[in-house]
Amino acid sequence: MLNVAVVGSGPAGLYAAEALVKQAAALPAPVPVRVDVIDRLPTPYGLVRYGVAPDHKSIKSIAQYLRKVLESPDVRFVGGVHLGEDVTRDDLVSAYDAVIYATGAMRDRRLGIPGEDLPGSYAATDFVNWYCGHPDMDSEAFTLDAESVAVIGVGNVAVDVARILARDPHELHTTDVPQPVLDAGHARTVRVVHMLGRRGPAHAKFTTKELRELGELPGVELVVHGDEADLNAFDLAGEGAVMAESDRRVRGNLVAITKWAQDGSAPPASTGHARRLTVRFWLRPTEILGTERVEGITLERTSISADGKFGGTGGFETLDVQMVLRSVGYQSVPLPGVPFDPRASVVPNAQGRVLGEDGTPLPGEYVAGWLKRGPTGVIGTNKSDAAETVRCLLEDLAGGPGEGDVPLPRAGMLRYPDRPAPAADPVAQAAGPAEAWPLASVLAGKGITPVSYAEWLRIETAEADLAQALGRGERVKLHNAEAIWSACRPPTE
Repeated sequence: MLNVAVVGSGPAGLYAAEALVKQAAALPAPVPVRVDVIDRLPTPYGLVRYGVAPDHKSIKSIAQYLRKVLESPDVRFVGGVHLGEDVTRDDLVSAYDAVIYATGAMRDRRLGIPGEDLPGSYAATDFVNWYCGHPDMDSEAFTLDAESVAVIGVGNVAVDVARILARDPHELHTTDVPQPVLDAGHARTVRVVHMLGRRGPAHAKFTTKELRELGELPGVELVVHGDEADLNAFDLAGEGAVMAESDRRVRGNLVAITKWAQDGSAPPASTGHARRLTVRFWLRPTEILGTERVEGITLERTSISADGKFGGTGGFETLDVQMVLRSVGYQSVPLPGVPFDPRASVVPNAQGRVLGEDGTPLPGEYVAGWLKRGPTGVIGTNKSDAAETVRCLLEDLAGGPGEGDVPLPRAGMLRYPDRPAPAADPVAQAAGPAEAWPLASVLAGKGITPVSYAEWLRIETAEADLAQALGRGERVKLHNAEAIWSACRPPTE
């Protein structure tokens, strides 16, 4: 029996738990595994629950797949347990045969320009956490009382943020967006949204599907400046044209961008649209302006020279904006006691094996997801990433495939082992006696009772009941930590 702890219940952590159960059962000599999925929050699913925009229901449906992982009799959800506060790295390494760290990337990169900390300038992750109902966020953190907003970045998160700002809030009525956020949307004064990229359209990181959705928003005029859509106007080295030839995604993006290209000078009122969303390229922020709060942003025109050097041209323009949302990439944060590379913002590793200061693998410690490779790929990328980490873990601990052997199939191609069906309480059967599971004595000594999967289901029920009471779709998220904990563990009368 292998006892493994997975720290983080987002896609990377749950795909790792799934791969552990399935790959261990598929070994030439099958090995039974018990996996404890530990999360600091009382709610699972991580980025799927708190990072996917509420109007992307197809992506959010991934939670239904992840739910099956948590309901495996070999997997136990251990919520409300914070690494570094409630348990230490040494606690985990001592209690389990192996530990997989999979806490993702939860911090925005900074711009490093004057005025970045003015009131009205925010990290995009804070805005995303707000409209996704993250319990760390105050439901009144944003009032949306700006007339004009600048979104810095041209990745999928920036697209999500811009779309939520520009979309008619009535269209979010049947989503799971918390009610205070929906109320703020109805009271908003935002009329113009600028999405800004420092390089050209060929370099933008958004996917074509996400980009096209911007052009389908009712009541929103989408504008791209014609010269900025031209691949050759500010790219004398022709990098964009080469990327367009070799990358299907870039070609798809350029089709949409070219369709929207115009001079961008007409005011929104002249088009009959209620709001305008302008996608700009070849501009980098140099200063956020204002005294008491954000009043504008200064941008420098950029270009790529004939010899391939990227930089500013010395030409500047200023936008009148009252809010700035920074979305220029995510970073992982160090876990207490766990090795961390501050330059790459990842745990140093070789195929998921955590490396010590001397570059050799640390026995029993592994990493998966963005904490392993950086914030790249889509949600599904974490599946193959986790499968690689688990293959290494089983090679080390369970006599798995050795060097030169045929690797195990990817996790999704394997069946779960034959196990008895879960009991009425989906964690009861996997947990066994309270004193039997690895962290029982450590947490009991600190007076901590972890949140079980059954208690998480109470939160789900409360959110379904709230949606019914409000006449809003299948689920409405509870909007703060107090409401979540009250649903999870109702106060005794």
